[in-house]
Amino acid sequence: MRWNLQTAPDSQKVRALSKALGVESTLTKLLVQRGIETFEAAKAFFRPSLDQLHDPYLMQDMDLAVARIESAVQQGQNILVYGDYDVDGTTSVSLLSSYLLETYAQVTTYIPDRYQEGYGISYQGIDFASDNDISLIIALDCGIKALEKVAYATEKGIDFIICDHHRPGPEIPKAVAVLDPKRNDCHYPYDELCGCGVGFKLIQALAKSKGQDFQELLPYLDLVATAIAADIVPMTGENRILAYHGLQVINQNPRPGIQALLQQVAKTTFTITDVVFVIAPRINAAGRMKHGLHAVDLLTESNLEKAQKFAAAIETYNSDRKDLDKKITEEALQQIKDLQEEERFTSVVYKADWHKGVIGIVASRLIENHYRPTLVFAKSGDTLAASARSVKGFDVYKALEACSEYIEQFGGHKYAAGLTLLPENYEPFKAAFEEVVKNTLPPALRTPEIKIDSELNLSEISPKFFRILSQMAPFGPANMHPVFMASGLRDNGYGKQVGEDKSHLKLSILSGADPKTYPAIGFGLGDKHALVQKSNAFKAAFTLDENHWQGHTTLQLVLKDIEMEG
Repeated sequence: MRWNLQTAPDSQKVRALSKALGVESTLTKLLVQRGIETFEAAKAFFRPSLDQLHDPYLMQDMDLAVARIESAVQQGQNILVYGDYDVDGTTSVSLLSSYLLETYAQVTTYIPDRYQEGYGISYQGIDFASDNDISLIIALDCGIKALEKVAYATEKGIDFIICDHHRPGPEIPKAVAVLDPKRNDCHYPYDELCGCGVGFKLIQALAKSKGQDFQELLPYLDLVATAIAADIVPMTGENRILAYHGLQVINQNPRPGIQALLQQVAKTTFTITDVVFVIAPRINAAGRMKHGLHAVDLLTESNLEKAQKFAAAIETYNSDRKDLDKKITEEALQQIKDLQEEERFTSVVYKADWHKGVIGIVASRLIENHYRPTLVFAKSGDTLAASARSVKGFDVYKALEACSEYIEQFGGHKYAAGLTLLPENYEPFKAAFEEVVKNTLPPALRTPEIKIDSELNLSEISPKFFRILSQMAPFGPANMHPVFMASGLRDNGYGKQVGEDKSHLKLSILSGADPKTYPAIGFGLGDKHALVQKSNAFKAAFTLDENHWQGHTTLQLVLKDIEMEG
């Protein structure tokens, strides 16, 4: 792994901020690195306030969207809330539909079938609306490229409001309103919202229009925080404010559906990391293994007992998903090995009967083993469908754009995308994708990087240090959990491999002449045990965390990597 120690920030700014805040320079260095240089900026960062949220009407077309929804309500029209089958989509649909249903009954929901309809707005969904006398579709987390679908709906007398956060194409669909902060003509101050975030801005605008107290919107923030965490959007600006307050809702008064999911885990306090690894996979499992509407049913259920039944079913889907994920990953790794593609710049694998619902997870697993842009294909009707995942720093969406002549349909982000193509175009596409990546992937991005914020003397670690560090949460892209580096370390002789397969490393570390030992755990670093057994000193890259064991709480180093010194 490449160790990348960040350039030290301006020492004068660090000293000034340390004096203003009364905390150690190691901590203020982290703040200055994140662009926080004054007492006021630090106060806003450590105490994110809902007052800092922007006026929703600053978003292009927001006034048109609100007017059309209010018109539908006044005229007694049927409204369809449409969203994708992933976490961002299902939370968006749950958020907007439950908000509208508080005061208006003629609202229904629609999630496309992953296998029959695929990603985004479908003709089947529009036909469903037409057959059920629905005159307004509000699409969330999708639709920004659905020019033909919106035109088809218009022919049937159905209006569209699109709430999306993906990059638009050269043309915007001719909908009644298109809410997307990434529109070139949209000057909304923050353009990194997830789909559910855009949905929240819509209900914020609706609430403002009818003079509703903003406090009444707080119960919806558990959904927004879940979507922010799952969609891996930058943890900055409005995302950080919404995630911070959404976590408070999750921990203090979550909706019954989320409460039922959390009951699966023996914890009392939940972080963004828990949302990513506990809540999000279970919500996703519904759309992967069965149907996304199961997730919406769970997240909109107001009765806890019913929610627990929905959660139990979803737990089964998630268990099945894990089994499939493991099986397909093993097959894909074997396929890469058989093809002897170690010298390639990409990993592109295909098997007709692979489950389309888990190929995205499998793509991420393959990157853990073979660090390069990856696509996993499966058969989907008459076409092949793929999930694409990328390595840090490389825009896989742009790479797919460069191969678009072979692709039927694609969409996504810098690091994750989905596409379909005709079977006869698989080999030409695979060759073209390899060539594009080969020519555009810089050598530095071909090995995983550990970005290290600062060097740290282990003697600086204290409960106060950790308490202030923890207040930098919620962590996520653009505000990652701080990673430190320490040198001159030794194992006290009791280090060992742990875990069923001995894949983890547990150490008690000594630093220099300091007699104190520092507990450390390195997940997946079991093979480094032989290194630390030697008498030579080593250096470590690590984060800090609490270890809770048998009623005791201790600070520990969570090792990211170890290297010998000298």
